Amino acid sequence: MSETVLSNNEHASAPDAPHTPVERPARRAGNGVAVLALLIGAAGLGVGGWGAWQVHQLQGNEQGQGEHLEALNQRAEALQQRQQQLGSQVAGLPAASELEDRRRLVAQLQGDQQRLSQRLETVLGESRKEWRLAEAEHLLRLATLRLSALQDIASARALVEGADQILREQSDPGAFAAREQLARSLTVLDSIEQPDRTGLFLKLAAQREQVQQLNALTPEFDSQANAVHALAEEGDFSTRLSRWWTEISKYFQIDFNADQNVRPLLAGQSLNQVRLALSLTLEQAQWAALNGQQAVYTRALDEARSVLLANFNADNPQSKAMLEGLNALAEQPVSVKVPDLAESLAAVQAYIQRRHLPVDGEEAKP
Repeated sequence: MSETVLSNNEHASAPDAPHTPVERPARRAGNGVAVLALLIGAAGLGVGGWGAWQVHQLQGNEQGQGEHLEALNQRAEALQQRQQQLGSQVAGLPAASELEDRRRLVAQLQGDQQRLSQRLETVLGESRKEWRLAEAEHLLRLATLRLSALQDIASARALVEGADQILREQSDPGAFAAREQLARSLTVLDSIEQPDRTGLFLKLAAQREQVQQLNALTPEFDSQANAVHALAEEGDFSTRLSRWWTEISKYFQIDFNADQNVRPLLAGQSLNQVRLALSLTLEQAQWAALNGQQAVYTRALDEARSVLLANFNADNPQSKAMLEGLNALAEQPVSVKVPDLAESLAAVQAYIQRRHLPVDGEEAKP
């Protein structure tokens, strides 16, 4: 302050002195140095902050590396424990010579098992063939039974064809004789026509239903009243006489030339008894048709026709139609002459026995 006042006084005391300008370059240089110092300070601060950040990063990395190192240590300990366990397991393993012996035994066991499996397949194959041949023999026995008991041609043919198919599957030339005999039996069976027993049974059942509808026909006399009336149309007396004759002839008539016995008119209990008898004979015919009993079938139909002719008028349309149906059914055969399959069965049995015989010194098949 004093220096400023002093300088001002000096300037005031010497007004005439020339004006000396202030040196501005020196001031500018001082400002530049200050700016440079500020820049250097700012740079130092930046370097210091960056250094502090780097130090922080290094500390974080060191912490992460420490955790990673700890994890590695734990894993190393686990591996060491695992190694110890493996070492104990390896110590418990047998020696190399013992392992070689076991491997050799396993290989021998596998070979024995394979040979046993092949032998078992062979035995099972032979057993399967034996079973099939036994099945063919059983089929022929069933065919013989069906023919002898029921005369069932269709079923017997199917059974014989099944037996022939089994012999065909054998692919054995030794089965030629047996198959030849089966072919003969099939030819005989094909030549026999199977009676339609089911159809005959149903037709007889329809006839039995018609029995309950049979009624006795009321007799009516066939007089010549119309002729007399035609001849006597001219006279009144003759006309009245012909009308009287027509009416009275409906109630009675005297026939001096009758050549047949007069049958009583069935009614009430007598009619029911006749219907029952006729129904029973038809039922017997049904049984005979199903069982192939030709004699019983023919006798039952003969009895049915006899009952029908003896108790019902031949002019009755119902009894006449039933009689025609019974005559047609009586002509139908219900039994056939069945062939004998004993030779075919014997041929198959002989082939089965030949398979069990020893060939060229070999042992017989089990």
